[in-house]
Amino acid sequence: MRRRLAVTAIAVLSLAGCSAEQAQPPAKPVYDLPAREVRPDETALHLPTALNGETEFSVIGLAAGLPSLTGSHTEFEAKGQFVRLRLVVTGKGLSGIIFDTRRQELITDSGAVIAVDNQAMTIKRQPDKFELGRGVRVEFDLYFDLPKGAKPLVLRAFGGPTLTDMKNLTGTDISLG
Repeated sequence: MRRRLAVTAIAVLSLAGCSAEQAQPPAKPVYDLPAREVRPDETALHLPTALNGETEFSVIGLAAGLPSLTGSHTEFEAKGQFVRLRLVVTGKGLSGIIFDTRRQELITDSGAVIAVDNQAMTIKRQPDKFELGRGVRVEFDLYFDLPKGAKPLVLRAFGGPTLTDMKNLTGTDISLG
């Protein structure tokens, strides 16, 4: 009886040791993207990615309180203050979508919903609408003109229409900190 208990105990301990030593599945390979310096007027954001439909959003930078913008041909004064968000969008669906940068919205600390400033986007030569293909990653800036003293709290992000949601009326809120 003792011998049977001893053999059973050894077998249980051996099996326990084997399961602890089992090899973990190898990590998926990743691209080595070089780090870049944050622009002087910008704060790097380290936020989790968010999905809206089949579009993945990563907000990576924020600059607030900008009194004016300078483009290649003009300087443009803010009505209040410009806020610039650095955004990375990635197509996660099976097909491409038409991504509209002008659809994105910024929500302030007072609850105001601010649309992208079209003139600022044009002056800074940022994209308007473009095709976001499967697995395609695009990085660009969004510009908003907020009232002075307003604080940007949330980006309401809208991906493109999908096969199951042709209108995509509901955005995904991304807290900015």
